Amino acid sequence: MTMNLAAQTRAAYERWAPLYPPTAHNPLMRAEQRAMARRWPQVSGSRALDLACGTGRYSRLLADGGAAQVVAVDFCMPMLQQVDAAARVCADMTLLPFAHDSFDVVVCGLALGHGSAVHAWMAEISRVLRPGGTLLYSDFHPDAALTGLPRSFRDRNERTWTVPHQRHDLNSQQDAATRTNLTIELVHEVRVGVELREPFANSEAFYRRWHGLPIVLVVRARK
Repeated sequence: MTMNLAAQTRAAYERWAPLYPPTAHNPLMRAEQRAMARRWPQVSGSRALDLACGTGRYSRLLADGGAAQVVAVDFCMPMLQQVDAAARVCADMTLLPFAHDSFDVVVCGLALGHGSAVHAWMAEISRVLRPGGTLLYSDFHPDAALTGLPRSFRDRNERTWTVPHQRHDLNSQQDAATRTNLTIELVHEVRVGVELREPFANSEAFYRRWHGLPIVLVVRARK
């Protein structure tokens, strides 16, 4: 029996977890995190949610920014167990075990495409976000996904694994926000050879082939 998207994604991250540090550990993640940091909401004194937290790189930034409480949610227990800057909750990002209006800030890094339904994802965020609260998220850009560029990693045995990714185009994301009472304040694209230009193995060929391609999407919205 073929596993569904969620099960495939969880299995991939369980393999990746032993090698996955709580930092932006590759050029794409570092470019993504710089773009997120430039659009970072005011978090001092807030109750903040790091959604699909992985090993907690954004939990740490929220805590360092003075958030009064940080809650980290992920559905992959081996990733979640590495988080040390937040209260940890193992849950699906579209079925959150929190009351309405629980958070002032929701941050989500490179995870939207791990869900199959953008409207359900956005609706659940809107439900737990208080009126006036801020959502900041990033994802692998739908244009990059359309080219067939994979999200992949190597395990301890140097075997390459591809993390499943569902493409949600920007129109779908904007429609989902509107339908769930979220107002998009800004959209930013991280482009190959512009914001993403750090050298890596065989990067010259990569940058030559994909120069100008938007590879990460960053969105900030308010409820």
